[in-house]
Amino acid sequence: MKYVEKQVNRLTGQAIHRYDLLHDGDRILVAVSGGADSLVMFHLLREWQRKAPIRFSLLPCFLNMGFRHGDYWLPLREYLHESGIGFYWEGTDYGPFAHSRKNRKKSPCFFCAMRRRQRLFEIAHRFSCNKIALGHNLDDIIETFFINVCYSGEMSTMVPKQEMFQGLLTIIRPLALVEKSQVNRLSSLLKLPVIKNPCPSAGTSSRAEIRELLKTLYGKNRKIKGNIRRALSHVRPEYLL
Repeated sequence: MKYVEKQVNRLTGQAIHRYDLLHDGDRILVAVSGGADSLVMFHLLREWQRKAPIRFSLLPCFLNMGFRHGDYWLPLREYLHESGIGFYWEGTDYGPFAHSRKNRKKSPCFFCAMRRRQRLFEIAHRFSCNKIALGHNLDDIIETFFINVCYSGEMSTMVPKQEMFQGLLTIIRPLALVEKSQVNRLSSLLKLPVIKNPCPSAGTSSRAEIRELLKTLYGKNRKIKGNIRRALSHVRPEYLL
């Protein structure tokens, strides 16, 4: 486990330093969805909180999207409670509404993501957080690039650091250089309380289609993922239309 954690921690440290993600006095709302990515991110941020030469605070935040009710999330609540850090939990109806006939304008995935993001902004403001940490990893960033190219006709993706509202709030992605497979391995080794995604659209979205396409490419040449990662920061606009 030490090797895997050291490897992921090193890549997280590279992202933190390269993209200047953490500063003294930061109050960070950590979006914890219950997935492996957000839980590994929370674990690593706690490690950096202990060893970094700066002081910053963390506020884990869990938004129940409304797909399931009951006590399925209790292991996650226990984990957050045992961390010794206060956390915020809130129930929503975003998921069921997104998949209902009332939602006639947006795709379910787009609606859920939009409302969740808006609510995180509101909660961050309520608790005076100047940053929101999201658990997107390298695979998410690559997939988003191809989704935007194929379905939106633009060359863009998620970035490790994004300032919002004239700099009043900043979104950070500490796992931006970490591959999904590394996240899953560390999550399993740490025995984190991962919650299976209850969304009925999981596995059927455009992201899932792009993921399968990329999986085929990666299977043919192990260098492809690394080349795509480098290409995202090595753009030659003089050779684009």
